[in-house]
Amino acid sequence: MKKSDYKKRLRLLQIEMVNLQRQLIADEARVLLILEGRDAAGKDGAIKRLIAHMSPRETRVMALGKPTEDEQRSWYFKRYVAHLPLPMEFVVFNRSWYNRAGVERVMDYCTNDQYVEFLETVVEFERMLVRSGTRILKYYIDISREEQKQRLAARSDDPLSQWKISPVDLVAIDNWDAYSQARDRMLVETDHQLAPWTIIRGDSKRRARLGLLADLLDRLPYPEGPPKSLPPNREIVFRFKAEQLETGALAQ
Repeated sequence: MKKSDYKKRLRLLQIEMVNLQRQLIADEARVLLILEGRDAAGKDGAIKRLIAHMSPRETRVMALGKPTEDEQRSWYFKRYVAHLPLPMEFVVFNRSWYNRAGVERVMDYCTNDQYVEFLETVVEFERMLVRSGTRILKYYIDISREEQKQRLAARSDDPLSQWKISPVDLVAIDNWDAYSQARDRMLVETDHQLAPWTIIRGDSKRRARLGLLADLLDRLPYPEGPPKSLPPNREIVFRFKAEQLETGALAQ
């Protein structure tokens, strides 16, 4: 995609996001966007473009760090509950409670019992939040093995991006298959009607960013809605279905 075309379309989508948020504020809506994906999938860049012109008073981005010892001993969801959206708020979780089904599982940061308990309880936890008035939108940015390898290499060579490198990043490629298995089980067992998973093909950062914004506008109603000239590209962003794991729709 040409940079000029990307910038033009991005601006139009961002304008519509402002229009959407105006309605969300008027409705005193509570919106939680969960963004997951492999290391270097492009989550930070997508979030940056998403919130660029949204109201800072009603928009929050949460990227929680390593849990404290007290948090490790507490109910797993407790540290996340404190950051859930209030009325009129649009909150983005840059990684979320699904850490337990991904990096914690692969890197042995949790026990198998803790992992199984999470998978058995997270759907009901989300259903409870939705029934109490929180809209949950879950996205997984999917990238290929080669794309991840190139991005991690570029990150290590860029002095402005080296702060992003973590011990987990350093072994991401070696653990590719384990992350794939964890991703597949997570998607299958935690996809449900009240908070389904949406996949974003992320090898093209520009198309992935546009896809995220366009899909949000398509799913959250507001007066007039997005222009017909800005539909989501369903080759890039699409609803997860379990059979896609067998058809090659997701990177293996």
